Amino acid sequence: MDPTKSEHVEHLVNFALRPDGEERKACLTLDPNGFFIRHPPTPHHLASFITPDEQLFQTIHLGAAVIDTNRYSITVDGLEAPTTGLTAFHECYGSPLKPPTENVWRIGNVEWTGVSLRILLDIAQPHPEARFVWSEGLDFGEFAGVTTDRYQKDLPIVKALSPEVLLAYEMNGEPLSKNRGGPVRLIVPGWFGTNSTKWLCRLSLQNSRAPGPFTTKFYNEQDPKESDGRMRPVWMVEPNSVIVSPCSGAQLTGSLVIVHGWAWSDDEIKLVQIRVDESETWVEANVESRQDFSWQRFSTMVTLSPGTHRVIARATSSAGVKQPISGRRNHVHSIDFEVLG
Repeated sequence: MDPTKSEHVEHLVNFALRPDGEERKACLTLDPNGFFIRHPPTPHHLASFITPDEQLFQTIHLGAAVIDTNRYSITVDGLEAPTTGLTAFHECYGSPLKPPTENVWRIGNVEWTGVSLRILLDIAQPHPEARFVWSEGLDFGEFAGVTTDRYQKDLPIVKALSPEVLLAYEMNGEPLSKNRGGPVRLIVPGWFGTNSTKWLCRLSLQNSRAPGPFTTKFYNEQDPKESDGRMRPVWMVEPNSVIVSPCSGAQLTGSLVIVHGWAWSDDEIKLVQIRVDESETWVEANVESRQDFSWQRFSTMVTLSPGTHRVIARATSSAGVKQPISGRRNHVHSIDFEVLG
C-alpha cells in the first residue's frame, strides 16, 4: 500500500472503544441544510466512460455534514489496510415519495478508491448471529416531514462481506468532497446509491434490520415478483439502459445511423436489443464486457428511410432479467429523431 495512503486510512478507519455517540460530535453543522438535489445532464451528454464530478447527479436527503477532521475517525487499531480501487456505475433510485414507475436515469460511472469493508469486518470478527451491518452518517434533520437524528441504512452480512463493498475516500482520483460524503462514505457497487451512506461515522453488526426511517418508511417498494403486495428493500439495481446517441430531436443526414449508449445492472448485462418504430423485430447490439461493476457500452447500426423515427433500447442481465417496456422505474429509454432525405 502507498505509505501516504496508509497514514490517511489509519487515521480515518479505526475500530476503537468510544463512548456511544462520541463519533457524532465531529459534525459541526450542515451546509446546505436540508434536502438538495442536482439533476444529471440529458443523456447525450453522458458520453465518457468515466463520469466527471460535475456531470454526476447529487442527492442529499438531510443536509451535507461539515466535519471537524480533527475529531473525525472510523478507526481499526493497528490496521494498515490495502487500498482498493474499482469502477462502478452509481445510480439514484429516484424519489422514495413516488410510485416506482418513473425512470429518472440519474446515473454515472465513477472510479472509487478506499478500503474493503470485508477487511474491517474480518478484524472485528462478527458474531455468528450477525445478519446485518448498520451504517450511520453524520447528517441529521428532516426529510418529507420525518425528523431523524441520523441517516441510517443496513446491508445484509453477505453483501457487506463481498469484496467490492468499500469505505471510499476518493472519487475519480480526488479526495471525496463534502457534498460527495467526504471524508469517507460507504460504497455498495451494484446497489442503489441510497445504500452508500455518506459522511460515514459508525458501523454496527446486528441481527435485525436498522430501525431508521430510511429503511422502514423510505426506500421500500412492492416486489413485482410477488402477487400479494409484499414489499422489498431498495437494494439491487435491475437492468437499465440509456441511449446516448443519437440525441433526442437530432436531425441526421444519411440512411446509416449508429445507435449507442450505456447499460447496467447488479449482475452483468449480457444482451441489449434495439427496436425501431413499431417494428416487432429487435436488433441485437454489440455489448462490451463489464469492468468491475461499470456500466457497459452498447452499439449497433441501423438503416433508416427519411422521416421521423423512434428508437428503443432494452437490456437483459446475465440472470435473464429484461428491462420492462413500461410501468416500472427501469422502463426502456426511447428517443425520437429525424433522418433527412
